Amino acid sequence: TDAAGSQVVDECAQYAGQQQRGFITTQGGNLLCSKIIHLFSNNDVKSQVSKVLNECEQRMYKSVAFPAIGTGRAGQKPAKVADEMLDAIVEFAGKTSVQHLQTIKIIIFQTNMLKDFYESMKKREDLDLSTAESWFSMFKSFFWGKKPSTEKKKPMILEKKVNLVTFQICGESQENVDAAESWIKDLILKEQSENTIRNELIGSFDERQIAALADLQRRKHVTIQLDNKLSPPEINISGISRDVWFVLVEVEKMIQKMKDAQEEQSKAELLSNLVEWRYLGSNDIFVAFDKWTNMQLEDAKLAKKPYLDVKINEKNYRVDLNTLQAHNNQGKTINIQRVSRNEGKL
Repeated sequence: TDAAGSQVVDECAQYAGQQQRGFITTQGGNLLCSKIIHLFSNNDVKSQVSKVLNECEQRMYKSVAFPAIGTGRAGQKPAKVADEMLDAIVEFAGKTSVQHLQTIKIIIFQTNMLKDFYESMKKREDLDLSTAESWFSMFKSFFWGKKPSTEKKKPMILEKKVNLVTFQICGESQENVDAAESWIKDLILKEQSENTIRNELIGSFDERQIAALADLQRRKHVTIQLDNKLSPPEINISGISRDVWFVLVEVEKMIQKMKDAQEEQSKAELLSNLVEWRYLGSNDIFVAFDKWTNMQLEDAKLAKKPYLDVKINEKNYRVDLNTLQAHNNQGKTINIQRVSRNEGKL
């Protein structure tokens, strides 16, 4: 308060009795800000931060800066303060009604507290924070703000909101600032990686695979680019190394699943040209099973399984592979037959 000047000191004395809201607001005085919100002593840091954030939004302030509240004379533990401050910010950022407050900063002068705030942020890194997720991509600088996001459309289908991270570096000399900037850049480069998957099956991705890619891109710190105009089509994954490798494995699983499905489909197609399983339908006419069920019945027979559950006319039946009869829970029985395309009924 002293640094803000005598005018702010006088205002504080004037409003000192107005403690109902837990804070008073004065002019910025000699400080480089338009307003100062003075908090009354309270061990509930989360509540205090929430009140300030809501006040800023209500008064349509665009930015606010916090110290590490309660770590001075109040003697609260930095780890506890970090958790409570970040909890309050996450809850506030998750509100869809937030329109005015764009930038939140936490100013930490004591370097020994950086670890506590960093660890608190790390605990939240893998949580699904929906709206608040974009705020957490900026936490590592300890100066984070809600920048106007720019949508970058990926080829064909994927969209990614890119949240810029702003580092504000203060130092005793330009040399120290330059050294810190170089160190930060080195850390970023060490954490980044890129990988490309090329496969013909990528060109067959449908809405399910595209939705899965979009979900991976949303949950992980990666950018996924799909280009199916190339031969073969490719998917490029870039971002934080551990997330790149996680997404890489997931995409390879998707491709393998498609490959397995295609092989099963080809097998079913080939088998239907050799063997046809049928069930007795209306008018005493045998009706062929679909190719997938046809393959399952043949595989069960070759494996000498006694039973196989199938669907006939959208109802569940259990086929007895020894008697070639299908039974349902209502006691209905349907005759089954296996026909070789070359040899007739078997």
